[in-house]
Order: sequence, then structure tokens, then C-alpha cells
Amino acid sequence: MVQIIDRRFDSKNKSAVNRQRFFRRFKQQIRKAVADAIDGRSIRDTENGESVSIPAKDLKEPQFGLDRSGEWETVFAGNDQFAAGDEVERPLGGAGSGSGKGKASTDGQSEDDFVFQLSREEFLDAFFDDLALPNLVKTQLAAIPEYRSQRAGFTADGTPANINIVRSLRGAIGRRLAVGSPYSVRLREAEAELEDLLLRVGEDDPRARKLREEIASLRAKIESIPFIDKLDLRYNNRVRMPKPSTAAVMFCVMDVSGSMDEEKKATAKRFFMLLYLFLLRNYAKIEIVFIRHHTIAKEVTEEDFFHSRESGGTVVSSALELMQDIVRARFANGMWNIYGAQASDGDNWENDSPHCRELLSENILPFVQHFAYIEITPGEPQNLWREYEKLRGGHANFAMQRIEGLPDIYPVFRELFKKTIL
Repeated sequence: MVQIIDRRFDSKNKSAVNRQRFFRRFKQQIRKAVADAIDGRSIRDTENGESVSIPAKDLKEPQFGLDRSGEWETVFAGNDQFAAGDEVERPLGGAGSGSGKGKASTDGQSEDDFVFQLSREEFLDAFFDDLALPNLVKTQLAAIPEYRSQRAGFTADGTPANINIVRSLRGAIGRRLAVGSPYSVRLREAEAELEDLLLRVGEDDPRARKLREEIASLRAKIESIPFIDKLDLRYNNRVRMPKPSTAAVMFCVMDVSGSMDEEKKATAKRFFMLLYLFLLRNYAKIEIVFIRHHTIAKEVTEEDFFHSRESGGTVVSSALELMQDIVRARFANGMWNIYGAQASDGDNWENDSPHCRELLSENILPFVQHFAYIEITPGEPQNLWREYEKLRGGHANFAMQRIEGLPDIYPVFRELFKKTIL
């Protein structure tokens, strides 16, 4: 049985490197294909992979060819069945009786599109390309009392449990070679001299006795070098590093009043799912709080949030007050990164919109990492939008966008969470 071992440095990752090179080359086509795939699937399925098709014409490379102008003489291979002037018999069964299926084409030859499968991570990387999570790292990192142990090289002092055997033995071998090298060189020279002397004069020569004594002394010195010394010992060094909070809470606030029809609610639900998926790629633990409101706000389960048919008037401030109370009661210990997303058609009781702006400005925005407001309406901005616009200049962690329909979800999401170029 023959066993072949590939010892090339990049043999294990060669396919992955080629795949990344392919992605860089056809980045625009892949991003367009991913964007088209999003239109045909629900947000719940976003974290799955996808088959991406690239037209064959985009894969072709420029090639050099011979100029076909001028006179050419071409010799073709002959055959033993036909000669010039022969008529080809009509196929049995008449025209169009072949075994193929489907209609004929007038386009001549063609090639199928190149289809390949994107993995879950590759799909999400293309989906979230050029996006960045606002305020991902807490500003008060030093105040967090959590730490993690991190490797920081080697040290000459430490406990026996942290000793690094390989590094210690490597140092011991180097020390023995450095200390014993002069003795080893002289030992080889003395042995060569003794051998030559014995061949010329024999065993009784006084010089042979002196060389034997020197050889014995040199071997004793080499053997006296300790196998490992205290100076050779090396210990794994570990330091304590502040550990940032990896927990986040996401508040989903949705208007379910009578003016919010099912199409608007479906658009809001998809936006929330997209935001949750984005946060999931940046935090290890995510809590979700669902708040529905009409004239009264209520914290509900995910099932009720997405499928309940309850409706009524509109008092947006009730939802913001409930969010404020939940933050103070359950997430006020400084260990949570708080994110909020509010979806509404902007239709609110006229006297309540200024109160909503005050609640956001004074009681919510100072404690959240980011708050996004989306207004789902095909018409003119409503009174809630006009009030929230007054917060844009003074709060960097507040963003707002308008959505008219499902096709606008992805562009609006990218605009809300696009990378900031410093």
C-alpha cells in the first residue's frame, strides 16, 4: 500500500485560498446575487447558505488569437461515409422527432451559468459587507469587574504547574551545546592525535599517555555539564485583561394601532429579524424584549408580537415609558449593551409626539448603545417623524429612516448601520 504525504506549506488551505481569491474577483456579482436572494426569502432564513449563480460571460477571460484576415488553406480530416456532393438522409420519424425535450432555440450554442454554494458564514459576510455595529465596545471598559486570562509569552519565574517543558528543554540543549562546544572540539582533536601517534610509535610513547589523560579529563568535563539547570526553566506567562461585556439586549417596539395594516407589520417584523441577526454576529448572548403598543403598551412573547391581531388607537409614549421601566428594573447594572428599534407608521396623537421626543432624549438615549427609528409609510412624514428629527443633531447614537415597502428594508438597514469612515 502506497501512502503519499503532502508536505507543502499551503496544501491544507489551498482550496480555501483559491475560494477567497474567487470571492475577491467576483465581489460585485456575488453581492448582487446575494441581494437578489434576499428578495426571495424571509428574514428568518437569512442565516442559511445560498446557491449563487454567475453568468458564464462574466467568467470569461480575454484571450489572444490569430488574425483571420488574408488567405488561409485548411485541411480537414476525411471519413469513409460521405463525399463532396452527397445528400444527407432525413431522420426517421420526420422533423422534430429527436429525443430532446423543450422548444428549439435560434441562439446557437450557449453555456450554463456557473452555480456554486455559499456557506452560512460566506453568505452572512456578503450580506453584512460594509456594515459596522455602532458603539460595539463599551466606553467605560475599565469599570467592568470581569477579567480574562491571556497568554503573554514566557517568564523565568513561576509555579511548577505552569512550566513549559518544550521551551525549557530547548534552552537546556542550547546551553549544553554552548558550554561544551570548546571541550568537544578539543576532544575530537586529541582523539585524532592519539590515533595517529599509536600508528606511528606504538603504545609506549609518553605522549600517548598524556593524550589519554587529556581525553579522559575532557570527557569528564563534558559529562559534568548538567542536563538541565535552573536557568533553563521557562514558565508560561499569563496576564489578566479586562473582559468587555458580551451581552446585549434588543428592544423591539412596534405600533399595532389600526393604521398599521398587515403589510406594514410584516415589513417591521422583517426589519427586527434582520437587526437580531446582525447583533447575533457581534454578541455572545442576546436578550430580546418585545413591546407592542396602541394606546397601551405591553411586553409580550415573540409569538404574540408577530401574530397577535390586537389593535386600537395610538399613544407611542406608553411604549417608551415601558421600555424605560424595563431597562431600570432588569438591565441597569452596566453589564448590558442596550439596543432599541422602533417601527411605526408615524401616526400618533398630536400632543403625545413632543412627550416621546423628551422621553428619548432624557431617559432612553443616554443609556443605550444605539436606537433606530423606522417609519413605514409611503406618504409624507408624520408628526412623530417631525419630532424625532429634532434629535438627529444632538445624539450620535440615534438614527432614523423611512421605509415604503419590503424592497427598502435592506438599503435602509445598510444606511442605519453603515461603517463610519474616520
